[in-house]
Amino acid sequence: MNAVRGMVFDLDGTLIDSALDFDLIRHDMGLPRGRPILEALAEIPEGDDKDRMRAVLRSHELAGADRAVLFPGVSEALAFLRDQKIPTGILTRNSRESTERVLSRLGLLFDQVLTREDAPPKPDPTGLITICQRWQLNPAAVPFCGDYRFDLEAGRAAGMPTVLYAPGVIPEYASLADHVLSCFTRFDELFANLSTERGM
Repeated sequence: MNAVRGMVFDLDGTLIDSALDFDLIRHDMGLPRGRPILEALAEIPEGDDKDRMRAVLRSHELAGADRAVLFPGVSEALAFLRDQKIPTGILTRNSRESTERVLSRLGLLFDQVLTREDAPPKPDPTGLITICQRWQLNPAAVPFCGDYRFDLEAGRAAGMPTVLYAPGVIPEYASLADHVLSCFTRFDELFANLSTERGM
């Protein structure tokens, strides 16, 4: 029996490359450089300015969904999980609209897909906990793979093994990850390591 019972992924920057320029998004929204976009937007009172900022963010996200491509090896990794009968999920800070558009465009199917309309945005672990509850699985048996600090923080808070997808330079927050995946073409090695770990 595999120790891995399910697997959840971040979307943008992990499975797909939509070439979103977050500094440009912040600039166009009028936000300070480096400020997390969703958290900054949540602090702004309802009104015309917030509506304008939402429209800017929506435009960027939909453009990203229309140009997004899969990272190398992702199709094969997801097919491997299907063959192993491992349920798969997505937890993303993206909108439902842009998420559904890119999944449909790229022909990606997941058992669970939660967006920022469905759960508080990461690093809040609520979305991950929700997915595990729906599957009736112990979070310790459901690794979460993402490319950013918020993903690793959310996974750890949910009690899940964390996997950092880092195809280039290893970031300083890699210390929060239980495993680092440099390319999805090596996913079978990662899965073998995850499956043989004790305590899962």
